[in-house]
Amino acid sequence: MNKIINVGLVGYGMAGKVFHAPIITTTSGLNLYKVYTTNEVAIKSLKESYSNVLISSNINELLNDPNIELVVIAVPNSLHYELAKKALENNKHVVVEKPFTVTTDEADKLIDLAKQNGKILTVHQNRRWDSDFKTVEKIVKSNLLGDVVEYEAHYDRFRDYFEENTWKEKKLPGTGILYNLGSHLIDQALFLFGLPTEVFGDLRIQRHDGIIIDNFEIILNYQNLKVTLKAGTLVKEISAHFTLLGTKGSFIKYGMDVQEESLKEGLSPNDLDNWGKEPESMNGKINTIIDGLHITGKIESEVGDYGAFYTNVYNSILGKDTLKVTASEARDTIKIIELAKKSSLKKQWVTYEG
Repeated sequence: MNKIINVGLVGYGMAGKVFHAPIITTTSGLNLYKVYTTNEVAIKSLKESYSNVLISSNINELLNDPNIELVVIAVPNSLHYELAKKALENNKHVVVEKPFTVTTDEADKLIDLAKQNGKILTVHQNRRWDSDFKTVEKIVKSNLLGDVVEYEAHYDRFRDYFEENTWKEKKLPGTGILYNLGSHLIDQALFLFGLPTEVFGDLRIQRHDGIIIDNFEIILNYQNLKVTLKAGTLVKEISAHFTLLGTKGSFIKYGMDVQEESLKEGLSPNDLDNWGKEPESMNGKINTIIDGLHITGKIESEVGDYGAFYTNVYNSILGKDTLKVTASEARDTIKIIELAKKSSLKKQWVTYEG
């Protein structure tokens, strides 16, 4: 039998309820043992969905629980560092919801602490397991477009209003679309292409009476590659999610991975035989030359699998695998965010320096 690792989940807002609990409870070897929340609505939802899970209103009680081996931090971004630090000091392995921290200084301190205590520390960059991104990864690694010279990724939505009763709309450390959606786009780009030589950032507040960044464009400069990352909250007509241009061809993909919507509907990977499978209508289009043959058409999307993140965490704790998302990689994402903010303020390119 597999060793059972008890998990303590800190926070049961959207991240905890939608992206963590359903995946943890369907990952072999992991047991959602206890959840920290003080929200009465969340407590009611927890009791209905996971009747066997313990509920705690005392964060220190959860972090000190000797039955818990892995702690998952899914709270407002400004609290990530403080709670991850406490979890590591209590000799727990730790998963932090993205973004890792607000600053690279905080990230570096957590990385050092995890090393000192010999504990696993990773960040929930689950969108590496989106169906469309897995397809993009395969296209790039298979050299289907030749040398990629331009990569553009969008994460668009239309919200001409302000969400009430949420920390995400308040001017707090780590809020705004750059930390929220930007951390996904940056992580994916760095995973594919590594660290850039220069960064340019254009950060804006576009909604009337807005107080946090709700639109950004980041350009990462490489020797022979331009990477453009964009996200906004006033995008009524959605752009292509991915556009790749290469020396032999192009690939373009519209639409988002289907796993998020399934999770929001209350489904889990155990509920669907075709979990993470995109409909054929969402497949991306390729136009390229391979071995002298001109090829055009659609490429079937890879199957998305958010569960792979937690399976990797489980196996890494047991020493059977290495982390797919390292804390150092997540730290580099925060560094790009810092440089983009600096660039936008100075209105000029800035050199990447780790």
